[in-house]
Amino acid sequence: MDETIRPGEIAITLDPARASDAKLYFIGHIRTPWHERSQCPRQGDREEGPECWIVIDPLWHQALTGIEQWPELQILYWMNEARRDLVIQAATGKEPIGTFALRSPVRPNPIASSIVALRRVEPGALIVTGLDCLDMTPLLDIKAHFGAAKPASP
Repeated sequence: MDETIRPGEIAITLDPARASDAKLYFIGHIRTPWHERSQCPRQGDREEGPECWIVIDPLWHQALTGIEQWPELQILYWMNEARRDLVIQAATGKEPIGTFALRSPVRPNPIASSIVALRRVEPGALIVTGLDCLDMTPLLDIKAHFGAAKPASP
């Protein structure tokens, strides 16, 4: 985790007593070609981005039933390498702005959401394009994306 504070940024001290307000189940992990934050695209390219693997824990394999009917999915994941203490952030070359006004991975709860294109389903895995996260990022959830397309007819 990069602890560097850029000019104009403001960090707060986090209260360890509030560190676990909720419990989450990681349902798998994401395999991508990126191993450092600087390598990740700002937003994934659904059309021409590299294929990434969403690997599902065996406990949740049955939950993939019927997913192939959705050409696009919403993927929720935990940016486990992101710092969590900035309230004001300074993007390179821009004025400092509040964390909640940005799509930065630096957040109090580093939950990310990407709409991806489903390319194919493999046993226990989804192959998608459109992600922008580090390799081995913990997976929180998968949802059918209703915004762009209707499911294919069975």
